[in-house]
Amino acid sequence: MGRVVVVSFISIDGVVQAPLSPDEDRDGGFDRGGWVPPLSDDTVDAFMQAATVGAAGMLLGRRSYEILRDAWAQADDSEPAIAAMNRMPKHVVSSALSPADLTWRNSHLVGADLPRVVTDLTGRTDGDLVVLGAATLVRALAEHDLVDEYRLLVFPIVLGSGKRMFDERARPARFTLTESVVSPRGVVILTYVRGASD
Repeated sequence: MGRVVVVSFISIDGVVQAPLSPDEDRDGGFDRGGWVPPLSDDTVDAFMQAATVGAAGMLLGRRSYEILRDAWAQADDSEPAIAAMNRMPKHVVSSALSPADLTWRNSHLVGADLPRVVTDLTGRTDGDLVVLGAATLVRALAEHDLVDEYRLLVFPIVLGSGKRMFDERARPARFTLTESVVSPRGVVILTYVRGASD
């Protein structure tokens, strides 16, 4: 049985928008992108590599799919995390894309009916379906109470504006903190596993 695992960079004030590049996502006039690289370190890199290499597949929204595809589809497979992303199944939740748009190896369009999609995928997956970034998808998963685990990398920065991980539509749910690590540059890596629902 598969699990849905959200892995996300997040600022102290809850912003998840454009963590890796200034041009990654400028929606709403956001001009503070690229806040992760200056604060990243070997501990963060090792955690992200382990999360990626250990995944059975990825669950992606349209924008995250396009960003990751453009960054990694033609990258050097000698890096274990890149090889894993290129190899593993990529399940794309979108009503805007067509199968012809999915040019990254082993990508599959799964529609936009999240409860049905997640039930189907977890029923036929042995391991973690990792959600990387994907603010809109993560909010929709929380709204339908479909997340089994959150792995949050909290960066020591306040951004003041930008897309947040959660909104008022999130369904109440309880999680248990199972691991916490503080990186040399002050990134707090928190792993929360599904507990009893409220």
